[in-house]
Amino acid sequence: MADDVNGLSDKALSIFAFAAYHRLVSGERVTSVIRKDGAGHEADPAGVKELEERGLVTAGETDIDLGDTAQATVEAMVVALRGEVGR
Repeated sequence: MADDVNGLSDKALSIFAFAAYHRLVSGERVTSVIRKDGAGHEADPAGVKELEERGLVTAGETDIDLGDTAQATVEAMVVALRGEVGR
């Protein structure tokens, strides 16, 4: 099931949504997101585990590195969001 995004849980999708937010704000491709910010905000552990098990990300203590398929998925999410508002 490596690199498979079909049927991802909402917990896993929330991590991609966070990356999509950063993509929209920065205008640049996102290759990693913060896992734990030290101020109490943390990516959902079950979502992180699911993405790791599928080979989509590599997670450290504080960061989540997005693999190629994860990055492409985030880009597709941004395109879909823009499409929903006629852009």
